[in-house]
Amino acid sequence: MSTASGSAVAGSGTGNATHPRPMVAVYADESCLGNGKQGDNPGGAGVLIEFRKADGTLVRRDVWVSEGATTNNRMALRSAIEAFSALSRKGRSFRVVFTSDSRYLVDGMTSWVHGWARRGWRRSGGPIENLELWQEAIRCARAHEVEWRWVRGHNGHPQNEYVNHLATRAAADRSSSEGVVESEFDQWMAAQAEKGKKIARGAPTPFPEASSFRPAPSLPQG
Repeated sequence: MSTASGSAVAGSGTGNATHPRPMVAVYADESCLGNGKQGDNPGGAGVLIEFRKADGTLVRRDVWVSEGATTNNRMALRSAIEAFSALSRKGRSFRVVFTSDSRYLVDGMTSWVHGWARRGWRRSGGPIENLELWQEAIRCARAHEVEWRWVRGHNGHPQNEYVNHLATRAAADRSSSEGVVESEFDQWMAAQAEKGKKIARGAPTPFPEASSFRPAPSLPQG
């Protein structure tokens, strides 16, 4: 796989005079082998980035990372950090439809962080779990307009199933893509079809339309 240079979507051409920020779709998932059990539980995060070139061609890129001892919640936050860090290279800003099956991440970024920020980064029930990662995720995402979407995991959603594959593989292999690389989504879908998997019968979620984009409120200062 070849590593993309510069911004993850350097060739994106979906911006226009009305909406100068190009549109990007991100699918992310997390994994932790042995989550909640004692001992070192390796985990991974997988990200699929989709964008359109100026000629309308759909392009996909992958990112994955791993940690040797972690939790599902930590890796959900890592998925957002890695995705937005990749998008923000060269100071670029996008309209991002970010889809995850993690309620922890989606509810946190659309609701919880605003309350925590108003209370001086505290919550009534005690310390905020993974506070440094929450604040890093906010710093990485603030440059973009983001619509956060939740999707049910392990429910036949092609892009979600693919990033689950990236995340679980990263956890098992303790591997990292070391940046943005060409996606193997199409090859993975073909392999699922050869195995007779139901997932291969479903069509990937279409690239989002600008007219349907509904960004969440701006994130607080991290």
